[in-house]
Amino acid sequence: MPFYWGVDSAEKVSKEMYDCVLYNFGKPMYWGRYLASIPGKVAELTREEIELLHNSGTRVLPIFSNFSGADGYRNGRVIAQNCIFHARRLGIPSGKIIFANLEKHYNIDEAWIRGFVDGMLPSGYKAGLYADPVNGDFSTAYCEAASRENKVIDQLVIWSAEPEPGVSKARHAPNFNPRKPPCKASVWGWQYGRDSTVCPIDTNLFNGRLFNMLW
Repeated sequence: MPFYWGVDSAEKVSKEMYDCVLYNFGKPMYWGRYLASIPGKVAELTREEIELLHNSGTRVLPIFSNFSGADGYRNGRVIAQNCIFHARRLGIPSGKIIFANLEKHYNIDEAWIRGFVDGMLPSGYKAGLYADPVNGDFSTAYCEAASRENKVIDQLVIWSAEPEPGVSKARHAPNFNPRKPPCKASVWGWQYGRDSTVCPIDTNLFNGRLFNMLW
C-alpha cells in the first residue's frame, strides 16, 4: 500500500506558506486545517485556502478542535454535530473524513467516543480522531468503546500522534509505524513530526485508504 506525505498547520495557508513547504520539504499531498478558529491558537479554514490547496493539487484534511475534554456520550454527539455543521458550511462533500482533535491531557471516556461515532454516522461523513495512543486516556477509552460497540471499530479512523521521530522532508519520511491502541483499531494516519522551525507546520504520513477519504 502506498503512503502519502502531507502537513498540518494552525496558521492560514498563504501562497508564501505553501511555497515554504514546497521548497523546504516537498510537495504536500494534503494539508490539515481547522474548521473553526480558536483566538490566539488556530485560524479558521477559509474558502480561499481551499481553492489555493485544490489548485495546487493538495487535498484538504479537515480538523475540528473547539473543545477541551471528551467525556460523556452526549458531549461526543455534540462535537460530531459541530464537525458536521462546519464541514457542510465549507462545502465539504459527503464521504470525506472529518477529524476531531483529542489532546493527550484531555479527559477521555468510552462514552464520548461512542457518542462521536453515533453522531457522525448519519451525516455521510467519515469519523476520524486525532489522538495519542501512548500518553493519556485515549487507548483505554477507545478499547472499552470498541469492546462495547463493533461500529466503533468499523467506523472510526485514528490519526496517531506517536511516536515523534521529528519533522522531515517528504523524501526522508520514516517508514509508516504509528503507535496504536492495544486492541483492534484502524490507525491509518501518523503525525510523526511537530513544530517545524522552518515553516510553521507538522509532518504526517497517511495510508492510501485514508488519503482517499481526504477532500
